[in-house]
Amino acid sequence: MAPLREQLARPGAFVVAAELVTSRGLITADNSRKVLETARELAADPRIDVLSITDNPGGHAMLAPDTLGTDLISRGQEVVIHLSCKDWNRNALESRGWKLGSEGFDNVLALSGDYPVTGHKGLAAPVFDLDSVGLLSLYAEMNEGLRDERKPDTRLDRTNFFLGCVVTNHKRREREVMPQYFKLRKKVEAGARFVINQIGWNTRKDDELLRWIGREGLPVSALANVYLLSPPAARAFNKGKIPGVVVTDELLALAERHGASPDKGRAFFTELAAQHVAVARGLGFAGVYLGGHMPASRFGEILDRAASLAPDDWRAFAPEIQYPFADEFYFFERDPDTKLSSDEVNAAYLESKQKRKTDLHVPVKYKFSRRLHAAAFEPDAPLFPAGRAFYRTVEKSPTARKLAHGLEQAAKVPLFGCRDCGDCSLPDIAYVCPESQCAKNQRNGPCGGTREGLCEVYDTECIWSQAYERLKAYGEEESMLDGPVVVKDNALARTSAWANTFLGRDHNTGG
Repeated sequence: MAPLREQLARPGAFVVAAELVTSRGLITADNSRKVLETARELAADPRIDVLSITDNPGGHAMLAPDTLGTDLISRGQEVVIHLSCKDWNRNALESRGWKLGSEGFDNVLALSGDYPVTGHKGLAAPVFDLDSVGLLSLYAEMNEGLRDERKPDTRLDRTNFFLGCVVTNHKRREREVMPQYFKLRKKVEAGARFVINQIGWNTRKDDELLRWIGREGLPVSALANVYLLSPPAARAFNKGKIPGVVVTDELLALAERHGASPDKGRAFFTELAAQHVAVARGLGFAGVYLGGHMPASRFGEILDRAASLAPDDWRAFAPEIQYPFADEFYFFERDPDTKLSSDEVNAAYLESKQKRKTDLHVPVKYKFSRRLHAAAFEPDAPLFPAGRAFYRTVEKSPTARKLAHGLEQAAKVPLFGCRDCGDCSLPDIAYVCPESQCAKNQRNGPCGGTREGLCEVYDTECIWSQAYERLKAYGEEESMLDGPVVVKDNALARTSAWANTFLGRDHNTGG
């Protein structure tokens, strides 16, 4: 079978990826054997081009994806390995990269990961040392030949990773949708070459994603996420039990109605998925990503039904597979003929940008902080040389260093909830602290788990939604994720972030 990168590069390509969710226990356990049997059936199916294997989905400990994948690649099957940051620090992720590359796994889907929900003898501690953007950047560097830390003039052998990512644009609020698009751009800049959108049943948003990618000129192939819905899944999605997945009350009611039919909705849900596949092909996606807990035969039913539809049938289906929130935000205006997106940018959105209208209050402490930052903490700021000279002097005395650090914390803890990481991202996130206010410490944009702007864990406004609104008040939101990938240096923990900035030791000044 041709490598995924070659399949996606073919003109008019439409790749079919099937998702496999691993189970708990040994590969020899009954549940694992069933997954393996399904995987082998799918691998033998010529309609399936690639199998995609999850990594501890939903925050649960599961069988590692490469354990299942080893059997599949030995059969010549193309495999995508999911790799999330929630359980591994950067060293472990690098080690995992060498292992995957050595064993022939070239396709990696980089994820920040779901927050853990359980663990052995209690809740597991999440890691999130890197986020998905940091992971993409690491593996892209490995593809170029990573520098050997023990021999700085030596580069290690190159890996051959074909990197993918996820985008979650099925969101209700502008302050959620736009940062997702900006983060997608950053992911592509970091090395992503294929993207899968998060589960959602709104073809207008699917269409919008493709148009936004085209508008930005991003060199990335997009696969549409098509999920086989069921009443239990619809209930779970509607309650927000799976972060980032949206099932509105309207769609839930439809799922319940068909679930009450004699076949428990089997025919309806198969038809819905098949129509969604047809719409994805018609819109111009490079392929589909089929998910849902189902036997191999059900994947085939969906694909057979989709193939039986006439080439233009998708145009009739597209307006029907739209179950948005009543006030959902769109980047593009609606096309009155297709009921999808047009190429015209949303007029109300443009007006709000022009007027710098925000939906969230912009606090005084932010207005003061940005003034102070511009005056003192930017490398070209008028007070920066004085700050650098001050901290050079302070560094010479342990007592002075301790006193200056204490004064810094006396200001930053009550104002920002500072956790004293020493490598401060407050200026990157409009003075919202990722250490104290983000469960996943996301420094390169939002994760996909927000629900109507709220964090999936803390149930408070997402730090990146807050940052978007604050920056929009100054007309700066478009560039909120511009610049290099941010990776925190943990060696700076419990040291003065101000000293580290002025003396060039943190990520802000390229230390």
